[in-house]
Amino acid sequence: MAVIGSPKLPVLLLPHPLILLPNARLTLPISRSLADAILSLLDDSDAVLAAIPLPAHDSPSEVTYGTAARIARLVRPRNQSSPTQPYLLSLHGIQRIRFPSPIQIDQLDTLPVHNVVYPSSEGTPSRDTVEAFKQAALILLDRLAKDSAQPQRKDDWLRVAAIVEDISEQRAAWMADVLVAAVSPQYPDKLAFLAAADVEDRLRHATELFVKQSSIQEVSKKIASAVDESFSRQQKEYFLRQQLAAIQRELQSLQSSPASVGPGFGTGGATSELDDDDQADADDLADLRRKIEALDVSSEERKVGVREWRRLKRIPQGSVENGVIRSYLEWLTSVPWPSNSTTAPLDVLKDRSFLTRARAQLDADHYGLDQIKRRLMEYLAVVRLRALADAAQIQAQGDTPSRGASPSAVPTPTKGKSVKGPILLFVGPPGTGKTSLGQSIAKALGRPFQRISLGGVRDEAEIRGHRRTYVASGPGSIVQALRKAGRNDPVILLDEVDKVGHSNFHGDPAAALLEVLDPEQNHSFNDHYINVPIDLSQVLFICTSNTLDTISAPLLDRCEVVELSGYTYDEKMHIAKRFLLPKQICANGLSDSQLTLTDDALLHVATMYTREAGVRSLERAIGAVVRFKAVEWAEWLDKGNGSDGGECNANVSGNGNKKQNENENETQDGNANANEHGVGKEWRATVEPSELEKILGIPRWDGEERDREEKRGVVYGLVVTGMGEGGILPVESTALPGTGRLKLTGSLGDVIKESGEIALSWVKTHAFELGITAGRGVDPLKVPDVIDVHLHLPAGAQKKDGPSAGIAMICAFVSLLSGACVPKDIAMTGEITLRGRVTPVGGIRMKVLGAHRAQIRKVILPWANRKDVEHDVALEVRREMQFFFVRTIDEALDAAFGRGALGWRKETVLLESRL
Repeated sequence: MAVIGSPKLPVLLLPHPLILLPNARLTLPISRSLADAILSLLDDSDAVLAAIPLPAHDSPSEVTYGTAARIARLVRPRNQSSPTQPYLLSLHGIQRIRFPSPIQIDQLDTLPVHNVVYPSSEGTPSRDTVEAFKQAALILLDRLAKDSAQPQRKDDWLRVAAIVEDISEQRAAWMADVLVAAVSPQYPDKLAFLAAADVEDRLRHATELFVKQSSIQEVSKKIASAVDESFSRQQKEYFLRQQLAAIQRELQSLQSSPASVGPGFGTGGATSELDDDDQADADDLADLRRKIEALDVSSEERKVGVREWRRLKRIPQGSVENGVIRSYLEWLTSVPWPSNSTTAPLDVLKDRSFLTRARAQLDADHYGLDQIKRRLMEYLAVVRLRALADAAQIQAQGDTPSRGASPSAVPTPTKGKSVKGPILLFVGPPGTGKTSLGQSIAKALGRPFQRISLGGVRDEAEIRGHRRTYVASGPGSIVQALRKAGRNDPVILLDEVDKVGHSNFHGDPAAALLEVLDPEQNHSFNDHYINVPIDLSQVLFICTSNTLDTISAPLLDRCEVVELSGYTYDEKMHIAKRFLLPKQICANGLSDSQLTLTDDALLHVATMYTREAGVRSLERAIGAVVRFKAVEWAEWLDKGNGSDGGECNANVSGNGNKKQNENENETQDGNANANEHGVGKEWRATVEPSELEKILGIPRWDGEERDREEKRGVVYGLVVTGMGEGGILPVESTALPGTGRLKLTGSLGDVIKESGEIALSWVKTHAFELGITAGRGVDPLKVPDVIDVHLHLPAGAQKKDGPSAGIAMICAFVSLLSGACVPKDIAMTGEITLRGRVTPVGGIRMKVLGAHRAQIRKVILPWANRKDVEHDVALEVRREMQFFFVRTIDEALDAAFGRGALGWRKETVLLESRL
């Protein structure tokens, strides 16, 4: 007979996955033979056996731990003669046991006796462990109480939670056994808890198990509630949609019979295009099907369209996927594919006046820009010649229609022989006509025009489109432009390509443009949303940019760069008279006879109130003048002087108004001036330069660059501002007592500082030849007096950098140390080397135009930039200026100071002659 504490106990194998824990009860079915063996143990009321769990099939069959259990009940079956009905055995766990050595499992229907060891269960756990156990247990019990559907079950969990709150540290291990058995955790967790004999270890296992079980309960609750909510929402949505459809049908039936409605109600039978009825939806689907059938049979886009159409018919109409597929088919059929795209008829290209009309269109929209117009005319000529050659080839093959057919019925050339559109990149300052030039090109070609702004684009998907797996996905801007154009050969302007975002976690938009702007690749452009190759080879892409510095080298390599520099004052005058002034007069409600700006007034506005490479500020200034005169004209008409309009024009441009204008400029009250000027007895339609200060205020530019002075140590260099406009900048130098050092100021960058160091080194090296020192090897900054040289470039708030100030710095040092002065009408630019060579620089056209605005008459440039002057600078500007192209610093000094001004000490070579 085995009792509690016996060293040997009969072993009962519990079938997988049953586990009996101490202080828990377990009921399981057993066979008849096993029941007979247990009946022999029931002679003593304290009969105890060892209940051990049976491991899984994929785990080792040896066990080393279990639970000592008392036999609480053994129930015989009602029909003892039936071998299928098992006995029911109830066990009550008492204490953990451990086997000294692993036991081998042989049979399940026997009760073998084995030696057992009773691990010590004494000991008190730490306070922190007990508190963590209580906290985890209370959270789990609270979750179980909330999730319980039966009130009785909920009350039971709450009572257990109250017991846990008041449990002592000595009874915490007992409560852990009870709770773990009650919450029914997973088999591995329960098995690990059974093997924890130490009290501290047992509480830690219980805490981890409770935390895990709480998470499982919470997630299960969320999933169940989400599924229930989804089902209820779908059912409710379906029910409401059916009701809405029925209500709409009733309303349409009432609208179709206006006689049945009383006066003041209904719409009188009128239908709206916004009515969402079944017939309109059916018409849209029928139109979508016709577009799919119109695609080429063997084309990739038709195959994709047919596949998606079949999917659309299989999906219910109220499904979300139905709307996604339908939107995709609408985009797919709206793209101008070669089969459904309309191109320009050949008779337009066959017209002998095609090139003449195109040139006239470009000249009418823009003044100047001869280089760009010449490049576009080359492209148009190639397009026309290729079209004529293809038409002649088709006619020779006998594939053309009869002679009486219309020229537009001639088949278009094949795809492989079509002319690829060039990728033009217009680079220039703002306001020089880059964007409007694209519109003029589209008009000249007779193609639709679309503009895509790339400024601030940071997502690659804005170019290539989003993939269809994303919510609210759509095609990129290229496909959207093609859809709006309706043709596969539009003119697409990619505006501000230099301001596109670079590589980030959204991708690289600049890299996405590489495929778009590559003539060898864009015949099969792949949009992520459409996912069908799209032919962009017929599209004429025009890019605009303010600078080339921020454009990647691979993208720049794919473009044909055309530079648009700033306008000269002569070009601005023509643009203002031909375009800007008539536009502002019309926009402000005046006529040409009611306002006239003299050439002197326009030139004064361009020089004193605007200082830019383009004409935007000039247009705003002209608009301000026109609005001022519009106010005067309106007030003059309100005074009843409309009949005197004819007399005022006679006194417009006479000298008698000069004194009156001067008196008005001296008046302090601006409003009184306006009234005296505009509401007098005579209406003056002409605006003179003397009136501009009253209209536009004090000039922003006072012409200080023209008020130059000829001074020792001061020369004038040529610069290009950040807005792409050229100008002159004085290079000032002075000597002061010091230690023979060079000081550079003016917010200078590293490159321009190096130019200053090189310039001073060259001057020190050649100080004897220049007549600055009396002997060779003498430092001019230390003999006769020790001095410092301070070089300054004014406007210190503006950053300055670049390799183009070397000549100006050398001339400034030579002028300072020798005492010779450079004439004030000479400006220069160019970089230098220690060998005395003058190297080329960039921005020649902008610099020359800036010098021309500043009334510079002589410009010193590197010899290598001679081609830039002859190619980019207008002839009228070259006629008014004198250019000196130099190869060495010696030539630059002679051009700046004049021959013989410096007194060069040339080395004399003595030759000995012997007979």
